[in-house]
Amino acid sequence: MTSWFRRYLLPGFVFQSIIIAGGYGTGRELVEFFLRFGPLGGLLGMALPSTILVSITAMASFEFVRVFGTYDYRTFFQRLLGRGWFVYEIGYLAAVLLILAVIGSAAGTFLLETFGLPYAAGVVGLLVTVGFLVFKGTDAIERFLSGWSFVLYGVYLVFFAWSIGAFGDAIGAAFASGEAREGWVLSGFRYGVLQVSLVPAMLFATRHIRRRREALWAGALTGPIAIIPGVLFLVAMAGQYPGIVDRPVPANYLLELLGSRGFQIAFQVVLFGTLIESGTGVIHAFNERVAGVFAARRAHMPPALRPAVAVLLLILASLLSRFGIIDLIATGYGALSWAFLFIFVLPLLTIGMYRLYRGGAGGRGGSA
Repeated sequence: MTSWFRRYLLPGFVFQSIIIAGGYGTGRELVEFFLRFGPLGGLLGMALPSTILVSITAMASFEFVRVFGTYDYRTFFQRLLGRGWFVYEIGYLAAVLLILAVIGSAAGTFLLETFGLPYAAGVVGLLVTVGFLVFKGTDAIERFLSGWSFVLYGVYLVFFAWSIGAFGDAIGAAFASGEAREGWVLSGFRYGVLQVSLVPAMLFATRHIRRRREALWAGALTGPIAIIPGVLFLVAMAGQYPGIVDRPVPANYLLELLGSRGFQIAFQVVLFGTLIESGTGVIHAFNERVAGVFAARRAHMPPALRPAVAVLLLILASLLSRFGIIDLIATGYGALSWAFLFIFVLPLLTIGMYRLYRGGAGGRGGSA
């Protein structure tokens, strides 16, 4: 990868890879946070409060990491919250298990509905692939996450264009209605908080940033990079509003309406890859936190411990997946969004900015 890509675009693509499966991969998340407020209300919620909050938080986080050299969430929050750093870890582990439960439930549902395979096959396949990538380490994970993001963008653009061609009149009518129910601003903000709660999980991808302008530009681009595929998906779903609101996996419903078995399989393969992306990203972040403990003791984390951690987390998450994807997203995601507002976003934009102001002059690589 070229140097400019690593500094300006890699953080955004890695972040997008981590959030997608739990953020909008199935479409259920977009229904819960956006489309139920109407097509226009949902689009405004994604484009304004969500995207802006992600960009602002990423800019502040990347500069904080650049200045203080905190490339895993443990050291990041030790610097930000002092002795209270462990509060984020409690929230993060809860989020990891919830996201992995959603991913596991989606993986089983996708393979069952698309190929008629047993539900457990999706969960086991996910576990094995994530464990392999986690074992390979940071460089392999960076390459996979960024590379698969380009594949994802291509498939989503085809999906969007095909949906416009097939349902263009219905999509136009949905947005022309101007329906924007009260609450879209707050819901968009809550969605943004939930997504940025995983910014500390991708800090390993910011180690190439050396200057303040690189941190700020990379952070500003993170919001659009992460949200644009979700916007395309939301527009495609708008043509089936309001019936699609009750679908557990809206992506499957739209693919069935398009009527192409070949594209349905291709889309599901790519979407399964996004589940692997998100699972790998959140588990790798936890492994980096464990590796930081070993490093503090001047020791190396045993290589076999990385996949062992992945297997343990995925097994625990599989127990949660029994609650079903709709309940997991509606109840679990809603509660976590408020928790991370107070654990991460507000402390970063207050305490973090103050500490940057006091300690920024000593940041490595210069301020410009």
